[in-house]
Amino acid sequence: MKERVFTDTSNFFSIDYGDVILIGEKRYKVMGHERERRFGMDDPKFWVKKVVDLDTGERKIIKLTYFEAFETAIGGIKIRRFRNPDKEGDVLGLVKNHPYFMQGTVHRDEKGNNIRVLDIVNGSNFYLYLSSFDMDYDTYFGSVLPGILRHLVRAFEAIRFLHINGITHGDIRNDHVIVEEGTGNYVWIDFDYDFETTENPFGLDIFGLGNLLAYAIGKGFHTYYAIKDRSVYGDLIDRVNADDFSILTKGRFFNLRKLYPCIPSTLNDILLHFSRGANVYYEYVEEMLEDLNRCIYAIF
Repeated sequence: MKERVFTDTSNFFSIDYGDVILIGEKRYKVMGHERERRFGMDDPKFWVKKVVDLDTGERKIIKLTYFEAFETAIGGIKIRRFRNPDKEGDVLGLVKNHPYFMQGTVHRDEKGNNIRVLDIVNGSNFYLYLSSFDMDYDTYFGSVLPGILRHLVRAFEAIRFLHINGITHGDIRNDHVIVEEGTGNYVWIDFDYDFETTENPFGLDIFGLGNLLAYAIGKGFHTYYAIKDRSVYGDLIDRVNADDFSILTKGRFFNLRKLYPCIPSTLNDILLHFSRGANVYYEYVEEMLEDLNRCIYAIF
């Protein structure tokens, strides 16, 4: 079969395995599509192509222009979220050679569509990385969590760098952090989501960092549905109230000291800034970092 070469990527659904995307003088052969693997899904992301650079043999990821929008809410405040390929391109330009962000270049096809050619970050995402620790919580807290928190501080500082430059990540979650092979760096990927809100322009990012921290401190997420299992959680369900849960993700348990008493109150208090019972929220990443660094120094 004759090789198909695409210089217009508008209809990304039609670009499939074995096709070639021509960007300037560079030829990239499509080897498949990335997939969405959250929440048990395994759906292809047809706008995200796995490719090989036909000149060098390097594996790359190509993200093509795709738009979608939806609404979410924090504490009753509606936030419009949408994909913004140009914003991701801006981030890639800003973070060139930064060790805590994925790297790539931005191009335009013959129709002006934004194309991002991305280096692959080798490693395990934070969701899978944390789930690999098969040990009791006390051992995890004493021997593993201190190192994780120190790495998270550096990753959070990288998000602060974006905010200082007036840009958000837009989709902070535990599978958008890669624990990089070799360096151990926690590297941020996927910056194409953007959001609009009349409140704190960085608020959604900060709540995303809160989720990551809860995932790390709790050795995974704990939900209202899960803690009803007395064989695992004992009488915890009798001791919780609505204020103990996330203001952003309904049913996600944040007052982790009630589950794990070994968690110091100062560390737990950071999480409570993201709970329904909070009276004060973090407005800037540096506020969260100040509290987290103080805890790491005092506890570990």
